[in-house]
Amino acid sequence: MKTILNPDITEWQSLFARPALDVQDLNTLVQQVFTEVLQSGDKAVTKYTQLFDGVTPDSLAVSQQEIDAATATISDELKAAIQLAKGNIEKFHSAQIDEKQIIETTTGVTCWRESRAIEKVGIYIPGGSAPLFSTVLMLAVPATIAGCKEIILCTPPDKQGNINPAILYTAQLAGVSKIYKVGGIQAIGAMAFGTESITKVDKIFGPGNQYVTAAKQAAFVAGVAIDLPAGPSELLVIADATANPAFVAADLLSQAEHGADSQVVLLTTDADFANTTIAEINEQLVVLPRFVIAQKALVNSKIIVLKDTLDCIAFSNGYAPEHLIIATGDADTLAEKVTNAGSVFIGKYSCESAGDYASGTNHTLPTNGYARSYSGVSLDSFVKKITFQKISAQGLQDIGPAIETMAAAEQLQAHKNAVTIRLKSLQDV
Repeated sequence: MKTILNPDITEWQSLFARPALDVQDLNTLVQQVFTEVLQSGDKAVTKYTQLFDGVTPDSLAVSQQEIDAATATISDELKAAIQLAKGNIEKFHSAQIDEKQIIETTTGVTCWRESRAIEKVGIYIPGGSAPLFSTVLMLAVPATIAGCKEIILCTPPDKQGNINPAILYTAQLAGVSKIYKVGGIQAIGAMAFGTESITKVDKIFGPGNQYVTAAKQAAFVAGVAIDLPAGPSELLVIADATANPAFVAADLLSQAEHGADSQVVLLTTDADFANTTIAEINEQLVVLPRFVIAQKALVNSKIIVLKDTLDCIAFSNGYAPEHLIIATGDADTLAEKVTNAGSVFIGKYSCESAGDYASGTNHTLPTNGYARSYSGVSLDSFVKKITFQKISAQGLQDIGPAIETMAAAEQLQAHKNAVTIRLKSLQDV
């Protein structure tokens, strides 16, 4: 990790930059795959599964027998852990259910808003070296609470054509309707357009590599909603001399091991703390199974020493991290000053891993600075908010003249007439 001492505020903008990816070739490939999926359906999905994943599954759909067999292989300890996490996620997201409030804006004019579930949602779950069954909980649990009628899940198969057992167990536990052995661009295309086997969905959720991210963005352009802009994972830690260097090093490495394109940043007020943390990182890094991945991520990562914690929080708000850990003596006070972050972890025991798995908050969060304008996934992500109004005769008489005046000023005569004809009918009674 590169250490930067007291950079001038004019340099901050350049320090906010994430590693840039060349997406031109990616987009060309995405359009090629999408075109074939649109034209050839399952045939194209099978072709690209063989090409990209090196396997041709007997069936794209996972059978109940496969789910049952996978469930039998999951240890009781892991099942209990998944169930605990599911319970906490359910508690947190159930509390987000809105109660209908009918507001009388004027006598005889009532307005309210109601939630309606998105009917068909698609969940993408990465496989490979880190099968993210925890993300199944983060997406399927709120979708089920919201009342989505159909929840489909796509995830890439291994070389034997199988899905990780923990993903299958968690999907059934969390209420997923159908599971498909398909990953990558072809999975996003199948959910966006539909095939003979895979349902076309109204919104696509879930993380993925740069190929999946580019495919989700292309699906959005094609008219299918996506959860949020998401790219490589990232973490920013604010720490002072009161923090535990071993804790901070472990937190930084926990995100670095996600992928070589991940980025972690440490902001500290103490140069000695920075040096101690670097030593801890080096000591912990060498024993990690994903040593090579984490080491590559650290090349794109940095430690920045700033004057005080207020400068640290100002930098963080400009960077807008996906995950923010505040490990300082004034952590609670600093947390109140956060304006841009996907999810915040306050105090030395609030490790980011807790949010990834079992605290209850959602770990599907905006990256690459999008936390300035996007929220992480929540119950609201799975519903539409529909407004209603009911107007009585008296209510129309009260607001009608104002509507007529405004419509006339905008030169929209038909708008005005829709009111005028009603008001005239009331005068004739």
